[in-house]
Amino acid sequence: MEQTAGSAYPVQFDVEYPDRELNRLTTGFRIFVAIPILIVAVSIGGHAWGGREQIVVAGSGGVLFLPALLMIVFRQKYPRWWYDWNLELLRFTNRIGIYLALMDDTYPSTDEKQSVTLDFPYPDVERDLNRWLPLVKWLLAIPHFLVLLFLWLAGFVCVVMAWFAILFTGRYPRALFDFVRGVFRWSNRVTGYAFALVTDEYPPFRLSP
Repeated sequence: MEQTAGSAYPVQFDVEYPDRELNRLTTGFRIFVAIPILIVAVSIGGHAWGGREQIVVAGSGGVLFLPALLMIVFRQKYPRWWYDWNLELLRFTNRIGIYLALMDDTYPSTDEKQSVTLDFPYPDVERDLNRWLPLVKWLLAIPHFLVLLFLWLAGFVCVVMAWFAILFTGRYPRALFDFVRGVFRWSNRVTGYAFALVTDEYPPFRLSP
């Protein structure tokens, strides 16, 4: 679980800063403009919970957690299509999150990268993962959950401030953008560790890459 000093964490996340004037009209009504893509996201999560294959999942927004946990513990396998599902779903939900956080005024795509980058490695379970650790990762991640609670509250305040700034100036203040991006980065690291189960490396307590 220890991280080598100065090494990059396996879960990498970034958002391009929009160095341009943002659309004030869609910013002003962002929560309403986002309703169609939110319906799509909810329907995808619902299918994961009860599709034709009746795959039971647990975690966040349709991430395949329980099946991956059981396969790692009992078979020391992580099916590639489950990995692909988790990665693409998290990319999609992050594009929506970034849009709601006003960090990009391009409507979220269901499949294109856009301004959001999220990557994590496909794990070699026998070599890279401890088969028993997924049973307690949620417990080990509790300190992160507590910190993230306060970070997301602060992030919400930053988004509200950015909303006013964009309406008056058309620009997202860089300091606010960097903070909110850091909160997204932190959250994705914890998700990759505790729910997507792609790494045993404990997430760092930092907003920076």
